[in-house]
Amino acid sequence: MKNIAVFASRKGTNFNAIALAVKKGALKVNLALLVCDNPKAPVLDKAKRMGVKTCLVKREDFSAKEDFEKTIIRELKKHKINLVVMAGFMRMLSPYFVRAYKDRIINIHPALLPSFKGAHAIKDAFDYGVKLTGVTVHFVDEAMDHGPIILQRQVAVKESDTLASLEARMHKVEHQLYPEAIRLIVRGKIRLKGRKVRVTGR
Repeated sequence: MKNIAVFASRKGTNFNAIALAVKKGALKVNLALLVCDNPKAPVLDKAKRMGVKTCLVKREDFSAKEDFEKTIIRELKKHKINLVVMAGFMRMLSPYFVRAYKDRIINIHPALLPSFKGAHAIKDAFDYGVKLTGVTVHFVDEAMDHGPIILQRQVAVKESDTLASLEARMHKVEHQLYPEAIRLIVRGKIRLKGRKVRVTGR
């Protein structure tokens, strides 16, 4: 069984969705570790309730980003992590980190990449007036919101939508799509060639 680590900095709703999928047996992985950089993050309480080990590493405790990341990598190696799952971790990983786990780091983004990159994607799409937005799961490379796309799912923007109602529907899709992507990866159903991702038999 593959060991996964989830990285999160805030509420941890995607962490919770993944943990529930594991608990129900819908996702057959060992959720070995939560990595968090924020001691006040609600996700830490969620992990405790779920019985998931936590690794709290504060960036301000290190003078250099490389030392911060090396500490995290040591924890990942200790827990024999096969897949790193970014779920609202509010720090970009350095090229050093990405190289260490090449093609083994994934992220979820609340937009149809390559549109609306960055931390405020739902609001940016809503303010722009798009009729369709959606959710993307992608591999992480050295650029922001840039790596090869694994799965995408559309979300229609209704005329009656507020930002809050759109966000709520987007989060529901995220919580379905992320466990699905992880399941495909750990079952060996993903083939990566350059920027092209082929999904073989779901």
